[in-house]
Amino acid sequence: MSTAHVVVTLLAVLANAGIAVADLAKADFVLANSAAVHVPPSWLPVLGAVKGAGAIGLLLGLLGVPAVGTAAAIGLVAFFVGALAAHVRAGVWHNIAVPAAFLALPAASLVLDLAR
Repeated sequence: MSTAHVVVTLLAVLANAGIAVADLAKADFVLANSAAVHVPPSWLPVLGAVKGAGAIGLLLGLLGVPAVGTAAAIGLVAFFVGALAAHVRAGVWHNIAVPAAFLALPAASLVLDLAR
């Protein structure tokens, strides 16, 4: 496991754990963003749980369960592709860089994982 893989994966863990907490707490910025892309507030606990599970899975991958880390990275990539699609569908361009950054982290982690 390379240093780059560890650093990128830890950044993905921290980012996803942080946004999972914000989703579960229904933070104001989360409510505003979800409303803009037509995601009902009732979905936020599930979306937060998915992001939290992805963060835990990535961490487990670093701690010696590589198959779980790989699966978590794939799941988060799929999740954030969906988030980007929701932004595009809703025509919300002003903050599309946010889900793109959240997509880039697990995607980079996955690439670095598969390159080892």
